Amino acid sequence: MAKIKVTIDRDQCIADMVCVSLCPDVFEMNEEDGKSQIKPDFRVKPDALGEGLVPEDLEDCVKAAAEACPVGIIHFEKVEG
Repeated sequence: MAKIKVTIDRDQCIADMVCVSLCPDVFEMNEEDGKSQIKPDFRVKPDALGEGLVPEDLEDCVKAAAEACPVGIIHFEKVEG
């Protein structure tokens, strides 16, 4: 089954929270630096805050968040496995 690989360029995040409001299943705000991150359930590694693999059924919400991000730092692609 395909998954969606999601990456956030956290260095460029301006913390406007549009990704969280559009796709709260995948994105959350980091309490320490105030920037967007992938929720722990979907991270590829526990300390990889900006890298995740999410189920294919969340693709639409990830796409909406990526397209709405004012600084264009959310990227995604479909991967097998």
